[in-house]
Amino acid sequence: MSYRRATGGEKGGISTMRLPNGYGSVVKMSGNRRRPYAVRKTDGFNEKGYPIYKIIGYTETKEEGLSLLAKYNESPWNINEQKITLCRLFEWWETYKVPKLGNKNAANLKGVYSYIAPLSEMQYKSIKLPMMQSTIDNCQRGAPTQRKIKALWGHLDAAALEIDIPVRGYAKLLTTDPEDPAEKVPFTETEIARLWDHQAEPLVDSILVLIYSGWRISELLALEKANIDLEARTMRGGGKTEAGKNRIVPIHNRIMHMIEHRMGLDGNLLFDVKITTYRMRWGEIMDRLGMHHTPHECRHTFRSRLDAAGANPKSCDLLMGHKSQDVGNRVYNHKTLEDLRTAIDLLE
Repeated sequence: MSYRRATGGEKGGISTMRLPNGYGSVVKMSGNRRRPYAVRKTDGFNEKGYPIYKIIGYTETKEEGLSLLAKYNESPWNINEQKITLCRLFEWWETYKVPKLGNKNAANLKGVYSYIAPLSEMQYKSIKLPMMQSTIDNCQRGAPTQRKIKALWGHLDAAALEIDIPVRGYAKLLTTDPEDPAEKVPFTETEIARLWDHQAEPLVDSILVLIYSGWRISELLALEKANIDLEARTMRGGGKTEAGKNRIVPIHNRIMHMIEHRMGLDGNLLFDVKITTYRMRWGEIMDRLGMHHTPHECRHTFRSRLDAAGANPKSCDLLMGHKSQDVGNRVYNHKTLEDLRTAIDLLE
């Protein structure tokens, strides 16, 4: 950073430098001091409008002070990096790393900072594993929020390493509440209506496709466009079990426009997103819409709604890819496809 020399001078032969707004300043303090020059930056204003200064350091000469100020402005986080607090590290991450994240991901990670804020004034290197874990254990929120808190700690650990703060990688050891695999709660009709209200938001359409088709999350994310027949209004996919491989699922009228839109996008897959990324985005959507469901509960919702509508059990098993005595050899003739479509169309 260059300085523009102003006219005039200063006692002691030190030139007066006119610095850019917001750059900071070097001022001489009164009294007999070994390092009389304070290097400072404005860090806000009090209620009367007077500036609040953050002291960067003290120097013996003004030239040394200007050099320190220049060094700070080039890389403000390299000054006493090991003393940086959680709050300051979060500010660095927010300034330099957040712009590289997706908007939704960044918003949700920043949104859980309040849960770790009680540690904000601690030096980051002094924060131990039990302290990090307590921010998850005491958040009084479900697994999706807990996972985001853990993810934020991971981002902060990575940021600390980048600016040479010695950390032990505690974020990797953090634990969250597991999803209870035995407890499958279907989406309510009210929640499904809320999803329709938000269908234009990123990946909300995938949730509705799951609810109206019964795919497993892994099956949906592997679904190739080549296996979608818009004219016949069918999708072919599946592969977790022998009974579920290459099964045909008719496209429900309500999700047809979503499928058509996705077919027009670039790529070979209907939903071109990695499953790890999808699960993270799922948690963000659930939190944003005030819901608490796992992706697999879409499949549970699909079957529950079919049963409630009185769908043929054999058709339900075919659609779900379940093995049953009624299914027998799976042959998709015209009547079978009509039966499947009849079952699908029972969903509202």
